[in-house]
Amino acid sequence: MAMESKSQNALERFISKTRELFAREPDLDKRWKALSPILAELLADPEVLEASKGWPDCVPAGGRAENLLFYEDPDYGFAINGLTKGTARQGGRARIHDHAHIYTLYGVLDGHERIERYERLDDRSRPGYAEIRKSTDVLVGPGEIDLVKPYEVHTEVTVGERTIAVIIRSEKGGGFNQGRYNPETNEYYESLGPRQTPVEMLPKRAEQSRGAQAPLHTVASR
Repeated sequence: MAMESKSQNALERFISKTRELFAREPDLDKRWKALSPILAELLADPEVLEASKGWPDCVPAGGRAENLLFYEDPDYGFAINGLTKGTARQGGRARIHDHAHIYTLYGVLDGHERIERYERLDDRSRPGYAEIRKSTDVLVGPGEIDLVKPYEVHTEVTVGERTIAVIIRSEKGGGFNQGRYNPETNEYYESLGPRQTPVEMLPKRAEQSRGAQAPLHTVASR
């Protein structure tokens, strides 16, 4: 088991534990279930919550959502994102969608929102058509985590307050199409996932400003 350094911040500890988990567990379902308590530790860290107050709001543009990109792993490919829904997003809902082939852990850091899940009813034989039905509608708050497996249909709905989430994806989004669903018309189409905006999750340490090696969470060069 990898030794934790007392000098590591919450994000660096999360990355170390996640890499260790990915190295020892090849089964994807087991891997992503086991990752949930590791993400819970990150969400519970007071330094992360305090830093999140300064994260920029994510603003949809050009028909695409926006994610903050904190880290992309060079070996295992997983990405750590932030999603901040500020004043401009209140009263709205994300499009009903899936995440294509990737696994996603959606962890609420601050605020509350509703997560809706849908089941697909048709046999997928008709292009541009999908019949879905809402299966769950749950109010979630800080510390709660939702595991979204490949092609699972869902959406998030704001409830009148700023919401901040930390999202772990098996692959960085934005470079492949994701499914979109309209239950009123049964329309189905695909479009690119969220734009990725590199941001530091936590404030830079003093030693970095003196020219020390950049920490694990630097992503601008990747």
